[in-house]
Amino acid sequence: MEIRTRFAPSPTGSLHIGSLRTAAYAYTLAKHNGGQFILRIEDTDQKREVAGSREKIMELLTLFGMPWDELYIQSERVKTGVYQKAANALLSSGHAFFCQCPPRNSKTASEKVLRDPCRDKNFTSGAIKLRVPDNEKIEFHDYVLNTDIHWDTNEVADITLLKTDGFPTYHLAVVVDDSEMKISHALRAAEWLPSTPVHLLTYRYLNLIPPQIGHLTVVLDPEGGKLSKRKSTVSVDRFIADGYLPEALLNFIILLGWAPKDNRELFTLDEFVTAFDPNGFQKSNPVFHIEKLDWFNGEYIRQLSVEQLNSLFIVHCSLFSSLNPKKQIAITKLVQDRIVKLSDFNPLAGFLFERPKVDISLFGNLDYKEHLKSAVEVLSLVNPWTNENIQEKLMGLIKEKGWKTGDFFMSFRIALSGSKFTPPITNCAEILGKEETISRFEAVL
Repeated sequence: MEIRTRFAPSPTGSLHIGSLRTAAYAYTLAKHNGGQFILRIEDTDQKREVAGSREKIMELLTLFGMPWDELYIQSERVKTGVYQKAANALLSSGHAFFCQCPPRNSKTASEKVLRDPCRDKNFTSGAIKLRVPDNEKIEFHDYVLNTDIHWDTNEVADITLLKTDGFPTYHLAVVVDDSEMKISHALRAAEWLPSTPVHLLTYRYLNLIPPQIGHLTVVLDPEGGKLSKRKSTVSVDRFIADGYLPEALLNFIILLGWAPKDNRELFTLDEFVTAFDPNGFQKSNPVFHIEKLDWFNGEYIRQLSVEQLNSLFIVHCSLFSSLNPKKQIAITKLVQDRIVKLSDFNPLAGFLFERPKVDISLFGNLDYKEHLKSAVEVLSLVNPWTNENIQEKLMGLIKEKGWKTGDFFMSFRIALSGSKFTPPITNCAEILGKEETISRFEAVL
């Protein structure tokens, strides 16, 4: 049997980090077995569609190195009549009925109505709903959770399959599309588990064979509950904009719900495809710890060549891009072991390409004027201007004056950078050059 999986997002806004995880698992499951990965845009809820979301989804899958083998757009498939045909077949067999009830408002929508009042009125128009049978048992084996799950149909509601505008709901479209696209394994979010009996009944009534279905764990917020935009960042775009590398973000999320046998942590996507084992899916809900993501990102930044990281800085910072290449490389080398994400670059090293405003209050009780006056005198004698020579002159000055080394270099650091936290400050002075370093001290004085 050929393994065919699908990623089926709705273009209703920014791609959720959990959706990226679903895509990664579906892609890996297919490619590990030499199969096909299908992208299906589920845009039948036209009112909720956000302009540009479809294109953004495709852009992100490409960014994360997950090309699709086939692409389907549900709104285009509506025009072929494929969903109407399935709904008509269910009507003809008596497994569906027309409903003319008005849309429920927020109050009535919260009421659990299992049997629709229109199911026995023999209407000939309206929305089309599934006629759920009474007193039956429905079960299936969830291949992710590796357990049998069952329902009593007396607890399953009649549900809309085709809306009055001719567009299918998810419940009809997923069945028709997974069957026609020959999906062998359907990975989906845990939130769809309660809808599974409706889908299984629809498969049965249309004489279709369902794929193997697996429901993924829920990614939890560290403070409790499901990871949601109300509490924290969940948008893939936001993580990328915040300076997380795609490789690090992908590595982090694939281990939120899947574990290798050897407890290995660093995986490229290709390595994950090779190592993938469905038995590695975890049963307990993982917690999204941003500290762990930061660790992954730092590791990946350290693995980049200086030239690769320098190119990323150029893209992320226009002022940095205006420097000469030699100075760019020097700055990149200095910060590579000290940043967690790309957005740390400007706060940490921005003073190396843009003179900062120095808040005098930062000096506190430091005797900064004496420190800087003496530093200007000795630094003017440094030649050639190298880190080693700068350090030698300054350490000699500190010894001569009997100053505390930490106090002196704090004055030095604040005057040069406007901050108490920097990369090694004499290395920074070397990069800035003799004239600019002395000029900044004089400006403070």
